[in-house]
Amino acid sequence: KTTKEVAALLGISFKTAESHRTRIMEKLDIHETAGLVRYAIRRGLVQP
Repeated sequence: KTTKEVAALLGISFKTAESHRTRIMEKLDIHETAGLVRYAIRRGLVQP
């Protein structure tokens, strides 16, 4: 899902969702969104 779609699902602003994603990526030392998606799939957090 896009950041905009995630924000709508969670009832938060686009900017807040973007900020959360950025912080998660920083903490995991992941530098691109595709890497974050791979991380989530490998750990069973999302379905492909």
